[in-house]
Amino acid sequence: MRITPIVFLCLLLTVSCSSYAQLETERDQQSSVQLKVLSYNLRFGELASLEELAAFIAAEKPDIVALQEVDCRTYRDRAPAQNGKDFATELAFRTGMIPAYGKTIPYAGGYYGIAILSKYPLAKVERIYLPKTANGKEQRAVLVADVEYQEGKYITFASTHLDYTNTEERQGQVKKLNEVLLDSSYPVIVAGDFNAQPDAVEISAGMGDWKIVSNLEPTVPATDPRNTIDYIFCYPKTRWDVVSSATVRVELSDHLPISAVVELKPGYQ
Repeated sequence: MRITPIVFLCLLLTVSCSSYAQLETERDQQSSVQLKVLSYNLRFGELASLEELAAFIAAEKPDIVALQEVDCRTYRDRAPAQNGKDFATELAFRTGMIPAYGKTIPYAGGYYGIAILSKYPLAKVERIYLPKTANGKEQRAVLVADVEYQEGKYITFASTHLDYTNTEERQGQVKKLNEVLLDSSYPVIVAGDFNAQPDAVEISAGMGDWKIVSNLEPTVPATDPRNTIDYIFCYPKTRWDVVSSATVRVELSDHLPISAVVELKPGYQ
């Protein structure tokens, strides 16, 4: 068959377009992605309305949020304005995000626990209890979600709140966190209230395989911050860079919220 100049040109253009599309796909697969993470202990809404908390979260424009001390249909004498409210669902509605909730204990006619809000779809969500001994105050948990931040690309994100009573209890809980999260097939972020200072063994050694991406400024008490007990960690260390981090001075809880913009480097799903 004789190939005319026009047919040849069409074939050349087809091959060129195909090669360009493949190049763009490979380039996209190797591009980095930035995510803004926010973590906030809400003090079960005792100090602010859900409208105020949602307005703050929305103004921060996070991609994903870890929340602690999150009530669901409780009736607390200390927070009567929040009676009967489902915090995670209402905050998600008011921020336009996707919620996940993990009960840690039944409380005051409802539930008390942890939550995640996400800008992106959640492919899988699991609540996992952390170890509790006779020396612990109450049951604690980690809420784990696989987040599809781009089509077919995932990270694992976790929200947690550790025991406040003693370091031995927290060390056992951190050990369980590592067993659960370091086994993920995806890059991992865990954020929350660890109830321990940076030099505590459960942080300095227990979380030693992780990169701390929050800025370690004091987070409690919000009115006069003196202690750092809220953190954002990423794993593996070599795959994450910190673009920016902040501890936000806003008194809607007894904790200050923390945030970090992190970059997931190329070469990892």
